[in-house]
This record gives sequence, C-alpha cells and structure tokens, in this order.
Amino acid sequence: MVDIIQLLPDAIANQIAAGEVVQRPSSVVKELIENSIDSGATRIRLVLKVAGKQLIQVIDNGCGMSMTDARMSFARHATSKISKAEDLFAIQTLGFRGEALASIAAVAQVDLKTRPHDAEVGTHIEIMGSEVVKQEACETQPGTDLSVRNLFYNIPARRKFLKSDTVELRHILDEFQRIALAHPKIHFEVYHNGNEMYHLPPDNLRKRIVGIFGKVYNDRLVPVEEDTDICKIIGFVGKPEAAKRRRGEQFLMVNGRFIKSAYLSHAISSAYQNILPEGSHPFYLLFLSMDTSRIDVNVHPTKQEIKFEDEKIIYNVIKAAVRHALNQFNITPTLDFEQDPMLSQMGDLTPMVQKHKVIIPSKFSADRGDPAWEDLYEGLEKPGGETYAVSEESQTLVDAERKAPYQIHQTYIVSQIKSGFILIDQYRAHQQIIFESFLQNLQGQPAQIQKLLFPKSLEFPPNESAILQNHLGQLQQMGFDLEPFGKGSFVLHGIPAHLTGLADVDDIVPTLLEQIGSNRDLEIAEEQRLAWMLARKSAQKRGVSLTIEEMHALIDQLFACESPFFGPTGLRIILSFSLDEIKDKMNS
Repeated sequence: MVDIIQLLPDAIANQIAAGEVVQRPSSVVKELIENSIDSGATRIRLVLKVAGKQLIQVIDNGCGMSMTDARMSFARHATSKISKAEDLFAIQTLGFRGEALASIAAVAQVDLKTRPHDAEVGTHIEIMGSEVVKQEACETQPGTDLSVRNLFYNIPARRKFLKSDTVELRHILDEFQRIALAHPKIHFEVYHNGNEMYHLPPDNLRKRIVGIFGKVYNDRLVPVEEDTDICKIIGFVGKPEAAKRRRGEQFLMVNGRFIKSAYLSHAISSAYQNILPEGSHPFYLLFLSMDTSRIDVNVHPTKQEIKFEDEKIIYNVIKAAVRHALNQFNITPTLDFEQDPMLSQMGDLTPMVQKHKVIIPSKFSADRGDPAWEDLYEGLEKPGGETYAVSEESQTLVDAERKAPYQIHQTYIVSQIKSGFILIDQYRAHQQIIFESFLQNLQGQPAQIQKLLFPKSLEFPPNESAILQNHLGQLQQMGFDLEPFGKGSFVLHGIPAHLTGLADVDDIVPTLLEQIGSNRDLEIAEEQRLAWMLARKSAQKRGVSLTIEEMHALIDQLFACESPFFGPTGLRIILSFSLDEIKDKMNS
C-alpha cells in the first residue's frame, strides 16, 4: 500500500493555524492591542485604513523588544508569558499562547519597529506571508510600532468573504471598546482614514464609559460594588429606562479580560426581573476579580470564553450584587410594559389611516398591484343576490358597497371574497405599505418631509456616528433632513411624514441606528433593510381598533403594493381560506 499521509509545508500549516486566530481585521486589532497592554504600555495609538483591510497599525510606549526577541516573536508557540504547563492556571496576562504574531504574519504584510527603553537603536523587521524579507537596525521611538498591511492578500478566498467597510469597522470598534473599557488608566487614540475617532486620556471608569458612549450615559449609570470570599465585583449597570433592544453594550470582565458567558449574563438579566420589559437588555460593565486558580482561560483560541470552578456560586453573587445596587438607588419599574419601548412610542392611538394618509394615494393604480387581486372579489354577492363590480372611477379594490370587513382581537382583519375569506395581519399590512413607500423614495421618488418646529441636535459615539455617516445619503432620500455638525454631532431639521405621529422625535435616529446594529446580518439588500427598519418604527402596532372605513382604506393600500402577500423578510401578510377548505374541515 502506498503511503499517503505527509507533513504540510510550513506556509500552509501557518495559514491554517491563522484561521483560528485571525478571522477578520478586528481579530488583528484585538491581538496587537493586547500585546501592547502586556508590554506595560500606558499610551496606545490605533491607526486604520479602509476598515483595517489596507492597514492596521498599533503604536505603543511599552517595554519594546531586543533584536532576538523581535525575530522570535513571529515564531509559532514562542512566548514570554509561560514556561511550563502549570503556568496556564495562573495566567495574569492577556496573551500567552505565542500564536498571534505568527498567525498574522502568515496572512499579511507585516512591518515591525521596536526598541527597548534602555537601548540606543531599535530593530526593523519586514515579513510577507511568514517569510522574513528584511531585518536591520533602525532609529525608532522606545516601544513598538507594528503595521499590518493588506490582510489576507495571499488568501483571496478569505479576503473575498470580508464584509463591507462599515461592518468591519464596527467589529473593530466593538473590540476596541471592550479593551478600552477594561483598561481606563491607559491613554488610547483611534484614527480611521486620517480622522480621529477616539481620544481617551487615562481616567476613572465612569469617565471612560462617558468618553466612549457619550455624555448622556453619565446619568444612566448605577454603581455596583460587592466583595466576597469567592470574588470581588465592581462596575456599573444601567438604569432601566436606558435599556436597549440589543445586547451590544454589555461587558463582563474577569481579571481584566473581556469574556462571553451566556450563563453569567443571565444572572444580570435576572436581577432586572420585573423591571425591564421583555426583549430589552440593560447596559452593564462589571469587573470580577478572583484567584486565577479558580478559572481556566485556556479553553478558546480568542480567549473570550473561560471556565469557572464555582460557576453557580458566582452566578448568585453577581445577581445579588446587581439587585442590591438597583434597590439601593431605588430603581423601580418605570416603563410601560404594554408598549415596545424602542419601536412603538406612537403617541395617542389615533386611527391608523388618518395618521398615515400620506403613505400611498388611496386610489389604486392597477398596474402596480398583483393582477390576481381583482379575482378575489369578482362575483362576490350582495345579500340580495347582486354581484359587486370594481369601480373604474376610484380604482379601489372594490366599491364602497362591498362586504364590510371586521377585526379579530384588534389584530387581524377578516374580509370576505368570492371563494371564501382572507385574513390580514393589520400590523404587517401597514408595515408593508410604509416599507414600499420608503423604498420608492430610495429609488428616486421624492419623499414627503415634515419640518420640525425646532431643529434637534443629536450626538453619537464614534462607532454609531460612523454608521450614521455611511447611511446619511439614503436617510436623506427617505425624508430625514439631517446634516453633520462637527465631530459626532448631527442636526435634524425634518423627518419623513410617515413618522410625524411618533411621540419622541429625539429617539427616531438613535433607535434606527440601534436596529441597524442589531440586524447587521439580515439577508436582504441594504436599501431594503433601511426601508424595512423605518417601516417597523412607524407602523401602527397591533391592538388598535379600526373603523370599517379605515379597514377598507388599509386593504386598498395593501393591494396597491408590489408585494401585498409577503413582507421583505418572508413573513406572510395575508392568509386565504376557501369555502371548500372550510367545508372539508367541518366534515372531517
């Protein structure tokens, strides 16, 4: 038998290993900044170009490396952090595996300049795809300056699967936020395409939170502090009214390391029981300090998952600490549990069609709808045996004398057709009407804008500001009279006419940004995604009583849509039931 097993070449083996550590530009950012922190740096600068695809540069004032150490740092499993297996259970540093730089160098072009503080000259090394192409002495500042260019240049398939610049930048900023929050005593700067995004001087934890998320967070924070024999907990949790629909602003640190733990996150959520409405998630930044012998951080390549020796005890300690902090500051339920706090603040429940009569003209344009819709009502008889005819003058679905629809539980509309009846979800129907209207705006149809009596000034942290700037043109097409006004600031002069019934105008754009962040992987086109999110924001929710005229108008406008039966995410809007189906059910 011929031998078929062989050792892989080093270059291929390194690229395979890199896949575990370097998944996208944010992975590189995380590893490089953690190395800088381990080096004792007190000042770290991150420079990005094209969301890290073209350049990721980390400059620090840490201890620097000798020429030998600089060369050895790119070897696989070369590390200064551990020397024996027992060290794995007493890890005090962020990095320790000795894989990061080797993995990065395998899939990028790396340029390193480094100098110890007590040396007169430094070392310059250039590496391309794990191959050292230059090593020489150089003049450089004490510390380390490491540049990673053209990530995945030698693996086109991996580079092709990177997301848009907006998405990749958001992942980078997510990683940066975690690190910057975990180390408030370190000075951080972030630049993207030449623009400063963050300038965070060393400060206390509260001011670091405000520096990252904005001044509004200063009044949203509740301090947490608990000291037990198992662990010590310090940090902040958010007030209930600051809760959001997504989990992005939730940070749990163990011995200075950001971790992900659904189990411990549940402990914090449980502390908010009967305080938050279902589907909302609180802000929290909690630091757990505990004996390293009680945890194992060597269970995942990214080091974001760890094992605890006493996980159930820690769960109860965290829950009790958060609950105690909330009680101490007299946090009581202040939200309307019947309303979705982020999407449904519609003010008074004025009739849906009257409030949104500007959405689509009430008269039906026959060439826009499904040609089969008229057949639904053709031949429908009046009580006296006459049939209803479609009015050519009004071009509505049926004339004013058609069978009256009615509501079920203020949620569904039942409308009789010639073969049986149809059941319409009134919320999804209204959402689809507004969705297609916004989509028409994005395709060139002028939007109707409601000017605000007083312009609103809005401020956003850098990560959200970048998202808003990227979508600004589309939002303006959809009716948002919004303009940039300095670093992270925007002025809102007007909103789409569909949104004029909303109670809190200040919340419209922040909520939209939150929805964009929480639906980043939605599998529909970008312009459809924006239109769909705004439709969700402005559509009247279930539970509203409608008059017969309002139901007729809603049905007419729905069937004037390009797609009256299914929404953009595939959810059904209309169900039809034939007389034959009903008869079969009755006789079964």
